[in-house]
Amino acid sequence: MSDCKQQPDMKRREFLSNTVVAAGAVTVAPGVLLTTTEAKADGKGVSSNTRWGMLIDTNKCADGCTSCVSACDKENGIDLVKKPEGHDDAMWEQQRPQWIRKVKLRDTQSSVVSNLPLMCQHCEHPPCVDVCPTGASFKRADGIVMVDRHICIGCRYCMMACPYKARSFIHADVAEQVVNSPRGKGCVESCNLCAHRLDAGQGNTACAEACAKDGHNAIVFGDLKDPNSAVSKALKSQPSRQLREDLMLNTGVRYTNV
Repeated sequence: MSDCKQQPDMKRREFLSNTVVAAGAVTVAPGVLLTTTEAKADGKGVSSNTRWGMLIDTNKCADGCTSCVSACDKENGIDLVKKPEGHDDAMWEQQRPQWIRKVKLRDTQSSVVSNLPLMCQHCEHPPCVDVCPTGASFKRADGIVMVDRHICIGCRYCMMACPYKARSFIHADVAEQVVNSPRGKGCVESCNLCAHRLDAGQGNTACAEACAKDGHNAIVFGDLKDPNSAVSKALKSQPSRQLREDLMLNTGVRYTNV
């Protein structure tokens, strides 16, 4: 009798499994879509043998240029977010999502002003991860700091803990978005070094690619643990520094000429 009861269940599981594999998605309940995605194109997980990072040369970062910002916005669907009707301009400027923003830094001793893109610094010891009560903020084995939107409760502790103000909170429903970067109301988000690109086998971020396309080449991206990578060679050839070195976070993003 028990065998007869189990047989339909097994067939149902097999049917759902085959449907998911074949179609990549299956509706399990009204309004609920179950999807499957591969972590990497080669089927392997990320490894601590790699640490992704970048070097940004502020001398090459052109004043007024926002190519890196525009490329990031388009890559992650942030450009699809529009200011809500009737929303105050000043409030929108504070609340709109920004994964990269251009800033000016002035040296208090020399008064030299530097232009630079500022994003998540992908710290080895990320404060955002330390304060997250659910584990939604986490660091991958390859050094990329990310947010798991499935378990983010929107407490925004991570935003308060980040010394770079690199995270944004989604205040409103997201009507339009891109597949590679799902976004949703009530979650925190930030630069993830285009993890979807890296997991698919591509070796560059959208911001670095756009900067090179414009001929500035201010952003060099790659594997910090590979001595033969472009970023490792660039770091060896010139002095660089972290922003807020005093915090000893060992950031994955470094700057030169600042």
